[in-house]
Amino acid sequence: MFNNDIKKQFIKSTLDSAIKKFGYILRAWVILDNHFHILIKAFRGELLPRFVGSVTGKSAIELNKLDKISGRQCWYQYWDRCIRDEADFWRRMNYTNYNPVKHSYVSLMGEYLFSSYRDYLGEKGQQWIDSCFEKYSVIDFTMKEDGF
Repeated sequence: MFNNDIKKQFIKSTLDSAIKKFGYILRAWVILDNHFHILIKAFRGELLPRFVGSVTGKSAIELNKLDKISGRQCWYQYWDRCIRDEADFWRRMNYTNYNPVKHSYVSLMGEYLFSSYRDYLGEKGQQWIDSCFEKYSVIDFTMKEDGF
């Protein structure tokens, strides 16, 4: 089996290619061992299933090649949500960046390499990030809270 970091780098590359191809804007992302979260601005929402399929399909094929396994299903489901307002956007942004801590990969968000947290830290700084988390606390988005 290939190193998980190499796999995550491949998934991020696949995601970046699909973002470019579909003309979407990637606002937040995190790639964990068995799932990923993305927050995007989609200008043509009707293409979203094709976008997700291009990321999951291509990455599943390549991950199976890396692991020398054929036919394994890597991704099982996805949910999409429309952002309701500014607070909803920032809470989902914070949830995405906090996900490695939630799943006990790291103790601090900055320790995790495969998320947008470090991008924002470099662009905006720690004070900006802290203010976002203070104003828009992390909510654990479960299916029940999303109305399912």
